[in-house]
Amino acid sequence: MTKVSIIVPCFNEEESIPLFYQEATGVLKATGKTYEILFVDDGSTDKTPEIIRELAGKDEHILYLSFSKNFGKEAAMLAGLENCHGEYVAMMDADLQDPPSLLPEMIECLESHEYDCVATRRANRTGEPKIRSWCAKKFYKIVNRFSDAEIVDGARDFRLMNRDMVNAILSMNEYSRFSKGIFGWVGFRTKWLSFDNAERVAGKSKWCFWKLFQYALDGIIGFSEAPLHLASWIGSGMTLFSFLAMLVIAIRKLFLNGTAAGWALAICVIVFMGGIQLIALGIIGQYLAKTYWETKRRPHYIAADSNIDDVKKIG
Repeated sequence: MTKVSIIVPCFNEEESIPLFYQEATGVLKATGKTYEILFVDDGSTDKTPEIIRELAGKDEHILYLSFSKNFGKEAAMLAGLENCHGEYVAMMDADLQDPPSLLPEMIECLESHEYDCVATRRANRTGEPKIRSWCAKKFYKIVNRFSDAEIVDGARDFRLMNRDMVNAILSMNEYSRFSKGIFGWVGFRTKWLSFDNAERVAGKSKWCFWKLFQYALDGIIGFSEAPLHLASWIGSGMTLFSFLAMLVIAIRKLFLNGTAAGWALAICVIVFMGGIQLIALGIIGQYLAKTYWETKRRPHYIAADSNIDDVKKIG
């Protein structure tokens, strides 16, 4: 019988986990499938580890893996993929913003063998701050225009994949991971399900605006060379503009008895050009930083505790 693995990254979700466990297990039992729920504790500082261990002690379907510190959601998702055992693998958040009620339909789609993955997207952004919604929409437009990884607007990490797609994702071993881009880059036949945005059942979001901005920047840099090309085009354009400006000044001076612009204009031009150069250097620096981290080859995560017999202590 096909086994379904549910990977649940957790960071300070002590209030959400019992609610998620109750709803997810009810749905999974109703499918008649064998299943496992793998909670990956991303270095939580609340009672999340204790709650997960308690659930594992009374339910054999519950597996857990606790990190030695906070390594981030990307590392938690990778750890889950590396240590799950199911033929079908799903990613879900513990806050119930990813509805477990969609799982039966997702399983049915994969069993038809018409698709390798069933992914979800939010049909709306109800309850989300307007500025955040606007920035998210712009991000999707930018990354889809300039990268070779298609990311659907409103896409969630919540998706159910077959083992072939999971293995393809695991074959991409870069250190700086951006899962939404990786899901799109590996391809495979994907069906999209839309659902209305849901509020968290408990707790607060761990994603502030700055973290989201950093995450978006990682996605653009990780799957696109467009910023480097943009810096080159801006540099070329400013060089051409400067040459034409000097030519105009020379013509005015030699043939029209004009005067060259004063020192104030010169300072403004110098400061402007300096800013352009710093922007270009910053873009290059981001790519160099990514290369630097890739060459260090540090582990994505370090496991401190687990009830998985064959878990890799260093992933």
